[in-house]
Amino acid sequence: MNHVLQVAMVEVGETAESLAAQVGVDPKTAARWINPGRIPRPRRRAQIAEILRRDIGDLWPDVLKRKEPVWFRQWADIEREAAALRTFELSWIPGLFQTEAYARATLAGEAFTPGEVEDLVAGRIARQVILHRERPPLLIAVIDASVLFRSAYGNRGLMRDQCLRLAECAELSSVQVHVVPLGVGMYPGLGGPFAIADLPDGGRRMAHVDSQAPAQFLDQPEDIATLDRRWERIRGEALPRAQSLDLIREAATSWT
Repeated sequence: MNHVLQVAMVEVGETAESLAAQVGVDPKTAARWINPGRIPRPRRRAQIAEILRRDIGDLWPDVLKRKEPVWFRQWADIEREAAALRTFELSWIPGLFQTEAYARATLAGEAFTPGEVEDLVAGRIARQVILHRERPPLLIAVIDASVLFRSAYGNRGLMRDQCLRLAECAELSSVQVHVVPLGVGMYPGLGGPFAIADLPDGGRRMAHVDSQAPAQFLDQPEDIATLDRRWERIRGEALPRAQSLDLIREAATSWT
């Protein structure tokens, strides 16, 4: 429990309901901010800190220790709050399922110092805590089968371990992993990866669209609707859950 936040609210006579009214969220959302790991979005953190007359670092010290890239923190916050996540990945194992070794390999050749690489890897692995919460989000992931059979700079053991980790995650009750098989020709997923989050506060939805340049964060209904249509077409090309898990295990064996 965030005792500092709780005490600060008592000191100035604020409740979850009164905070919610002032920052424009549902009271249930505000009540969850007391729980461990529940951190408001940046704009709301600033509003709350001002209302409670405290520093952001006092209320949420972990914010200052975060390892994700600054540009990605908005989406990391959304992942933590989401009731459901849908993600499509064309070229990589999704970050929420990556091993440390695989995450490090995805950064090879980039213009990072060794220390920066370790921070980025730590931030990516830290995001995975949402899979093991008491109430995890429903996570549905679709990946292209080529990801399972693409070498990581010739390191077969790394790929075997990564496929085994993916299979382990795919067996979680809150996770579904579907694989688009290699025999599928052109399909909408070739346009690139994206993720859609369903948030608990009033049915709000957000999307994250990745690219070689900084990612886009979308919240307009027309943009989400476009991605919804694309998602349904992509998932329609993917194997059912059980067959996908069999293929993931087959891929792990192929790297042995």
